[in-house]
Amino acid sequence: MKIVIADPNLHAVRAELERALPSGARPSWHGTADPAAVTADLADAEVFVGSRFTAAMADAAPRLRLVQVAGAGVDGVDAAALPEGVRVANTYHHEDSIAEYVVATAVTLRRGLARQDAALRGGRWASPVHDRSLPQPRALTGARVGFLGFGHIGARTWELLRAFRAVGAAVTRTGTVDAAATGLEWAGDLSGLDRLLTESELLVVSVPLDGRTRGMIAARELALLGPEAVLVNVGRGPVVDEHALYAALRDRRLAGAAIDVWYRYPAPGGDPAAAVPPATAPFHELDTVLMTPHISGVTRDTFLGRAADIAANITRLSAGEPLRNVVEAR
Repeated sequence: MKIVIADPNLHAVRAELERALPSGARPSWHGTADPAAVTADLADAEVFVGSRFTAAMADAAPRLRLVQVAGAGVDGVDAAALPEGVRVANTYHHEDSIAEYVVATAVTLRRGLARQDAALRGGRWASPVHDRSLPQPRALTGARVGFLGFGHIGARTWELLRAFRAVGAAVTRTGTVDAAATGLEWAGDLSGLDRLLTESELLVVSVPLDGRTRGMIAARELALLGPEAVLVNVGRGPVVDEHALYAALRDRRLAGAAIDVWYRYPAPGGDPAAAVPPATAPFHELDTVLMTPHISGVTRDTFLGRAADIAANITRLSAGEPLRNVVEAR
């Protein structure tokens, strides 16, 4: 069984993935984003592992049986081009790392740690003990946390935040979260968004991007959060209106934001140093923003778990057993 692997993130766990593959598997690795080379290599492949699968790739892969995405998102798969019988599956294992990121950035922002670090490097003691004009920062303990989206990321993040004796609430697209079972104060559908924003000191955005959620958090919604609140976006950038968020942070109508998901990204295989900025708004000029390059789930732990999932699914395919995490690509 030939397996074309075109996800560069998996190279860090190549040895572990290959050891877990079934007997007779022939992995073919691609270290660069060269669509022509990947497409040509698919002629005799039964499995493709990667995040982007096009109609041209489908045409070049007559023996294909499985498109295995090495992550959660399947938006890069052209589902309409897939021949009958080709399955699409994904994998997760990023929830622990993302939950850790949310807690770390929330503490950093609420306590002002990044600003204090920068100030002390410049010789200034930015502490209310030494500068009476500065307010005393707020701890995360006991904070009211709102979740916009409460899937595996939100649920795992909430597990960690409960150790801080936080009070939680969630709004989801389906409104099916059981508040009592999860220890939340309340949960509801999108009609409860205004209440969630009004009550929250920390807003965790992990809802998927679709027609209903694009631009869902704009100027009016940010005003409901208020000047003491912190926003952490680990879902998709456009869920939060770029320019409304920038203006709220610039004008101190929001206390801070950690942004890990963006509005513009480098081209696949391009020079990251020469890439366009991640947003048209100059977030980098603000000292209340933590900017990270979509790294919240990118840890070795994440990809070791994904490698194990991928190898296990390929083993199931080889043995004729039902696959795990089969999804309908849209």
